[in-house]
Amino acid sequence: MVRAVATGGVGRPGQGGYFDLLPGAQALWPKETFEETKMADTMNEIMHPNLESEKDASFPNAPEGWTRADAEGRARDEGLDLEDDHWETVRALQAYFATHDSPNVRELHDALDEKFHTAGGIKYLYQILPGGPVAQGCRIAGLEPPAGSADQSFGSVQ
Repeated sequence: MVRAVATGGVGRPGQGGYFDLLPGAQALWPKETFEETKMADTMNEIMHPNLESEKDASFPNAPEGWTRADAEGRARDEGLDLEDDHWETVRALQAYFATHDSPNVRELHDALDEKFHTAGGIKYLYQILPGGPVAQGCRIAGLEPPAGSADQSFGSVQ
């Protein structure tokens, strides 16, 4: 039996670390393993290793685990048929949430109004998303609606 003995600190093969073994010893892992393997960044990547390849390129800011099929299912449950403007709203919401740590409902409302100004602004968004462009839009986009976007006790929807 050949026994591997470490010769230095932690590192990769060829860098004077544990993987540089005494002559005649065999490494437990081949060098290619370290160069080809990417470490998972999140627990979701560990649990679902092929998720990155399934991510829709047309939604670059989509939350992890969100799919177009999920959005269509939620919209169907809320009585909506998603069209191009709905998808553009979803992209806008996902982009906004990707760049803001704690979204403010008023700022988000104003940002949507500005983004869709040529189509009629927030008034148009209320026509295509009657449950509120922020509240209903966030549910479809797979995002947590910001506080104050829907307060059923007052009958308000944003």
